[in-house]
Amino acid sequence: MRQVHHFISGAHTAGSDTRTGNIFDPGTGQVQAQVCMGTAADLDEAVQAALAAQPEWAATNPQRRARVMFRFKELLEANMDELAELLSSEHGKVIADSKGDIQRGLEVIEFACGIPHLLKGEYTQGAGPGIDIYAMRQPLGVVAGITPFNFPAMIPMWMFGIALACGNAFILKPSEKDPSVPVRLAGLMLEAGAPEGILNVVQGDKTVVDAILTHGDIRAVSFVGSSDIAHYVYSTGTANGKRVQAMGGAKNHGIILPDADMDQVVADIAGAAFGSAGERCMALPVAVPVGTETADIFVDRMRDEINKLKIGVATDPDAHFGPVVTAAHRERVENYIEMGVKEGAELVVDGRGASLQGHEEGFFIGPSMFDRVTPDMQSYKDEIFGPVLQVVRAESLEEAARLPSEHQYGNGVALFTRNGLAAREFASKVNVGMVGINVPIPVPVAYHTFGGWKRSAFGDINQHGVEGIRFYTKTKTVTQRWPSGDVQDQSFVIPTMS
Repeated sequence: MRQVHHFISGAHTAGSDTRTGNIFDPGTGQVQAQVCMGTAADLDEAVQAALAAQPEWAATNPQRRARVMFRFKELLEANMDELAELLSSEHGKVIADSKGDIQRGLEVIEFACGIPHLLKGEYTQGAGPGIDIYAMRQPLGVVAGITPFNFPAMIPMWMFGIALACGNAFILKPSEKDPSVPVRLAGLMLEAGAPEGILNVVQGDKTVVDAILTHGDIRAVSFVGSSDIAHYVYSTGTANGKRVQAMGGAKNHGIILPDADMDQVVADIAGAAFGSAGERCMALPVAVPVGTETADIFVDRMRDEINKLKIGVATDPDAHFGPVVTAAHRERVENYIEMGVKEGAELVVDGRGASLQGHEEGFFIGPSMFDRVTPDMQSYKDEIFGPVLQVVRAESLEEAARLPSEHQYGNGVALFTRNGLAAREFASKVNVGMVGINVPIPVPVAYHTFGGWKRSAFGDINQHGVEGIRFYTKTKTVTQRWPSGDVQDQSFVIPTMS
């Protein structure tokens, strides 16, 4: 059976542990490969390789590092089909969605190609008598990323693309559910010209996570996953002196005003709620129509739209979405549907029991929709992370806006309207980190930054964009004076510019 190894110092290695984890084909339900589970010793081996490689890489001028990123970008584009097929085989998302996963990561790589400009510091000539001051951004050293199963290409590239361009060495701990693409990305980075040891991949579970969070030579950790684990990563990492950004869960809302284009709303929310089987932190699992008439029209139209959706294997070009990642995750989603029923929500469409001929053991679940969900229901409070749309009715925009503003998660929100003033005021006042206006999945482009609020993010610095540069660098400020030959009188007071 195929084995997925660690990638340390430019080589595949099985590591020091005999433990392995199963990698499933979500479309068949069968084990297709095994992944090696790492230990603290494996992590330390990767750290030592990174420590050895990083100083020379940091001393390489930014333009030459950018050339490596350019070559990596070209290799991603040349290998897009292979990477997408590999990604889909382990995650289950359809090929087109896998290509989107890779493309969004590639766009951050494109942003990182501009690192010579992005690392430029500040300079003040004549800040004092004969004194100039300048600031520079320098790499932290060895940094690490812990990434989730739902975007095995995009999120690793969000992290290591910026980190490497800034001159750091990077250690990636990907999800053990779909670990093959991250290893392939590390191989392509080596092929692009990055030195051995600059990008290492250590597979594993909590053992490796804890080793990362406590290792004295790892300076910063970036994480994406559930909120409880994000809080653990943040608190443990910072307690061990690390800079940490930890992105957590989400419960994104789509608010529909009566003047919205309902055709576009239905199309947008169908894709945002059910695409990738709802396994996206930026999915839109809650629709909030304002007014009874708007709600009735939306529910009727969405029911019809759901009935047109096709689930299928990842390679089916006509499928709208594929299976979820594991049998355990399918059970979790189905349990939340049952919870919603018991809590009194109206189950308009029930996706449980979905099966595909010839793939009866696959991890399929159909699209589901609840109406008349209320904010006190646990199924509303929690992140379901599956193809389940919940409709919460509101009587006014103010009532609707309170839902995402008061929810424990503050990741993303969308407002559908033709009213520019309402949209402007909403965007300003809603207590959420990312806002879409007639945009159902408001993921910022690579040169802006990504990050939610409240329990959706722990730490003060967002991912990618200029914030990413800040996260993976530290500022050094130099105050210099070149004496003219005249000796200055000694002074025992703090220097000023007066």
